[in-house]
Amino acid sequence: MKAVFMTDQGKIRQHNEDNGGIFVNKAGQRLAIVADGMGGHRAGDVASEMAISNLKEYWENTAVIATAEAAETWIRDHINMVNSKIFQHAQNHQECEGMGTTIVAAICTNRFTTIANIGDSRCYMSNEMGFKQITEDHSLVNELVRSGQISKEDAEHHPRKNLLLRALGTELNVEMDIKTITFEEGDLLLLCSDGLSNKVKEEELVEVLIQEFPLEQKASRLIELANLYGGEDNITLVIVEFYDSCESGE
Repeated sequence: MKAVFMTDQGKIRQHNEDNGGIFVNKAGQRLAIVADGMGGHRAGDVASEMAISNLKEYWENTAVIATAEAAETWIRDHINMVNSKIFQHAQNHQECEGMGTTIVAAICTNRFTTIANIGDSRCYMSNEMGFKQITEDHSLVNELVRSGQISKEDAEHHPRKNLLLRALGTELNVEMDIKTITFEEGDLLLLCSDGLSNKVKEEELVEVLIQEFPLEQKASRLIELANLYGGEDNITLVIVEFYDSCESGE
């Protein structure tokens, strides 16, 4: 498989509180992550950096993940460990009070991918069957949509659009959604912060992803579009392209 990570400060924000990356374990399997930090006094970047650095360390010291059950257990256990670390750090450092981060993470093997998310950073799948959002936002507005109180169109302009119901590190215990999916050769996985998904419509995401461009060019184009449409937020994404090959190969 091939993968690319890219982040951009955007056009308005003074700091980039997003973080992420693509990390490889001892078996050559990849863990892709996007985290969107939040909190006063720049503490959002502390939370997202702690999430990424700790998961990177855990993953790089992990042996082969052979089954979906093992992947789901690994991602649940280690995200919970990171949640505790961020929460305790905030408790012990007054300037970090209330900090937290969204997270969307995908363990990518050569047979399946296991995806976990907390907050409103998203994972999409693009393939010959179409383009589909894999994750559900843990936000007030999404709950209003799910319950039929407002439409998807209303949600795009709702004044409380950014209010999250779950975040990593804000409470001692956190709930996450975890699911495992299979893929075909050539399928694409897109992980992104809301700095991309709030600005670029799904039709345009698809239009870029299906082009015969290198992954780096697709990632650059998506960030370019988010900035073109205002760039009010940090913009972060990972694109993974799947191939039927050995774990350590491209």
